[in-house]
Amino acid sequence: MTAGPAGVPEHPERLTPAYPPADLTTCEREPIHVPGAIQPHGVLLAVDRATRRVVVGSGNAAELFDRPPAGVVGSSFEDLVGPDLAEQVRAAESSDNLDEPLHAEVGTGAVPVDVVLHVSGDRLVVEVEPTPAPHGAGVSYRATRAAVGRLAGSVDVTALCERLAREVRVLTGFDRVMVYRFDAQWNGEVVAEARREDLNAFHGLRYPASDIPAQARRLYTENWTRLIADVGYDPSPLQPLLDPGTGAPLDLSHSVLRSVSPVHVEYLRNMGVDASMSVSLVVEGRLWGLVACHHYSGPHRPSHDARSAAEFLGQTASQLIGERVRSEERDRALAAQELMSDVLTAVSASGREPLATLLGDRRLLDLLGAGGAAAWDGHQLRTCGRVPPWDALRRIAHVLTRQDGAATFTDHLALLDPRLAGVADRAAGALRVGIDGAGWLLWVRPEEVQVVDWGGDPHNAEIARTEGAEVRISPRLSFEKWREVVQGRSSPWRPWHGATAERLRSQMTGIMLGRSRDQITIAETLQRAIVLDEAPVVPGVAVHSRYRPAAGGQLGGDWWDVLPLDEHRVALVVGDVAGHGVAAAAAMAQLRTALRAYLLEGHSPASALDRLDALVATLPGGHTATAVVAVLHHATGGDGTASGDGQAVVELASAGHPAPVLVTGDAGRVLTVPSRPMLGLGFGPTNGAADEVVRLPLPADALLLLYSDGLVERRDVGLDETTALLAEVAGRTAADVGTAREGAGGAGGDPVDRRMHALADRLLTAVPGGDQDDTTLVLARPRAASR
Repeated sequence: MTAGPAGVPEHPERLTPAYPPADLTTCEREPIHVPGAIQPHGVLLAVDRATRRVVVGSGNAAELFDRPPAGVVGSSFEDLVGPDLAEQVRAAESSDNLDEPLHAEVGTGAVPVDVVLHVSGDRLVVEVEPTPAPHGAGVSYRATRAAVGRLAGSVDVTALCERLAREVRVLTGFDRVMVYRFDAQWNGEVVAEARREDLNAFHGLRYPASDIPAQARRLYTENWTRLIADVGYDPSPLQPLLDPGTGAPLDLSHSVLRSVSPVHVEYLRNMGVDASMSVSLVVEGRLWGLVACHHYSGPHRPSHDARSAAEFLGQTASQLIGERVRSEERDRALAAQELMSDVLTAVSASGREPLATLLGDRRLLDLLGAGGAAAWDGHQLRTCGRVPPWDALRRIAHVLTRQDGAATFTDHLALLDPRLAGVADRAAGALRVGIDGAGWLLWVRPEEVQVVDWGGDPHNAEIARTEGAEVRISPRLSFEKWREVVQGRSSPWRPWHGATAERLRSQMTGIMLGRSRDQITIAETLQRAIVLDEAPVVPGVAVHSRYRPAAGGQLGGDWWDVLPLDEHRVALVVGDVAGHGVAAAAAMAQLRTALRAYLLEGHSPASALDRLDALVATLPGGHTATAVVAVLHHATGGDGTASGDGQAVVELASAGHPAPVLVTGDAGRVLTVPSRPMLGLGFGPTNGAADEVVRLPLPADALLLLYSDGLVERRDVGLDETTALLAEVAGRTAADVGTAREGAGGAGGDPVDRRMHALADRLLTAVPGGDQDDTTLVLARPRAASR
C-alpha cells in the first residue's frame, strides 16, 4: 500500500512481536483506526470516566510526567497531570466542550503543553503535546480573519484553491502546500500549490485512487487535520495493548497522535519528505479533497493554534467551495432551463408527434452538451446527431435502466458492458431517462481522449495483482512524471444534467399526454361519424351490435357496417385496422368507404376484399387490417340465391379475420372460411380464386355472429381454444334466452331484440380477460316473412 501526496496513514502497525508478511490487499483490509501506538512527539492517556484512573497510556508518558514506567497505568489522572490540567479537563467535560484545545504546564519542570480531548467508547482520551516554539509571527484572530476574507474574495474554485494553499503555507511554515482534489473515481489531482522556489512543481499531477483507500478516506471525512511531525519517528506503544475493560484495542479514529504505517513512512521517504500534514476539504458531507503539506528540511511540528487555524481555513474553504460549485451548477442549470423552455415551446406549437419534433431539434443536443440523442416510444426509434447503431442504443438503454425511469448516467459505458467499447467514438458516455412506460430518451457523448500526467505509474499495483505476484507491499520508488493517454471515456456528466433531463421528461410526458387526449377526442369524433351507434332497420334481417373500447378508454381500429345492397341482399362487415388513435381511425374511414363502394358495384365478398387489400397497401403509414364480409340473401321470394324452400343463404369471405360463429338451436359452431392474408400485404387474389365464396344456408332459427379479435384473442391461450369456447357459450346462451324463437310483441319491445341484447351481453364476457383491446360483435338472423 502507498499513499498520496497528503501523507495518508493507511497501514498502521499493531506492534505485535512479529509483523506478518503483507500482500497487495493488506492495505484495503487493515483496521487503521487501532494501530496500538502513537507518534512520540506527544503522549496519550485513556482515562476511565467513572473512576478517573488511567487505564491505557503511551510508553513515553512516564518521562513527561516524571513517573517510573509502571507509575502511569492505574494512577489517578489528577495525580499524574496535576490539579490545574485536571480541573480544565473536568470543566471541558461538564460543559460538553471537548473540541477546544487546552493549555497547561505539567511535570516537575513545568513543561508548557497543548492538550486535546475526545471520547472513545467509555474512555476519555487525553493527548498531550509539549508546545513547540512559535513559527513566524504566530497565530492571531485578526490574522486568521483576514485570511478568511481573502478566501471569500476568490472569484471561482480555482482561485480559491490557490489562495488556500498560500494561506495554509503562511500559517504552518511547510515547504510545500498543495490542494488535492478527488474525481468521481477517487483519483486525485493537484489543482493548486504554494512551495519553496527551489522545489519542483507538482501542480497538475494526478495520483491513483489506490493511494488513498476507502477506510483512509473515511477517517479524513471524520478528522479534519492529520500531522506526521517526523517521518523518522519510533512509535510509542500503548500499554497495555488491549483495554482491560473491553479486551479490545483502543479505537484511535479521532486521535491526533495515532501512529502511521511503516510502509507509508517509506513512501514519504521515497518522496524525500521529512514531515507532512493534511487538512480535509469536505463538501456536503463528502470528501472533496485535501490540503496536503510536505516538509523537506527536517522534522516540523506547527503548534496546535496554527493547526487549528489551518483546520478553520479548511472548513471555511469547504463551505466556499460548496457555494461556488452550487453557484456554477445553478448558472448552467438556469441556462439549460431557458433553452429547454424554448425547445418545449416549439414542441407544443408543432402539429407533429411530440417526440418527432423534439428529436428534430438539434438544440436538444446543446441542452446537455451531447453529441447525439435517441428516443424510443416502444414502437419507433428516432435519432438526432451522431449515435451508434440500433443494437448499441438498445444495449445502452438497458444497462442504464432504472425501474422508476429516473435519470441515470455514466461517462464510461464500456465499464458497464465491454461490448460497448466498439462504439466509443459515438457513445463512450450516456444519460438515460424513461418515458411513457417502456420508452426512453437517451443522450450520448463520444470519447474525450485525455493526456494525464501521473505522479508515477498508477498501474504498478494493478500489474502485480494481475500477475498474482507474491510481493511485499512496497511504495513507489519513483515519482517522476508518468504520462498516460486515457481513452474510452466521455466528458463527465454533472448532477444538473440529470436534473435537467428529469424536468424535460416531466414536461414531455405532459405534452404527450395532452396530445394523446386530443388525438383520442379526434379519433372518437371520427369513429362516431363512421361507425354506427346501432344497427339500422333493414328488410328481412334482424341485426344487433356492440362496441367496447380497450381498458382506459383507448379507441382502436375496429369498425362494423350494415349495407343493404338491394331488396334481397344485406352486407354485414366487421373490420379491424391495426393500431390506435387518429391514424387508425383515418385508415378505418377510408377502408369502410372503399369496401362499401366495391360491394355496391356488385363485387362478391372475396373480390371486394382483394381490391381492398390493394388499396390498404398504398396507404401512407404502413397500415394493415383484417375484415370479414357476410352477404345475407333473405327469404323474400325466388331470386335464385335463396334455397328452394325460401330459406335464407349467407356468402362469407375473410381476410385474416377471426372465423364467424353460427348458432342453430342450442349449438354453436365455428365456421370454416378460407382466409386470405390480412389486408395491406398486397397479395391480391388467392390462387386465382378471388370470386370463390363460402355459401351456407341460414335456417329460420339460425343466428350469425361476426366479431373482432378483441373478443377471443388472449395472451398464452390459443385462438382455436378461445373461439371454441365462444361458440359453446353462444349456443348455450341462445338456448337459455330463447333467441331463436319469436314471440308476441307488446310492452317492452320486440322479444327478438331483447333476446339478442341479452345474448350480446353474455358473449362480451364469454372469454375472460378481454379488456386489453377494443372489441366489436355483430349478431344477425333472418326475420320471418311478414304474413
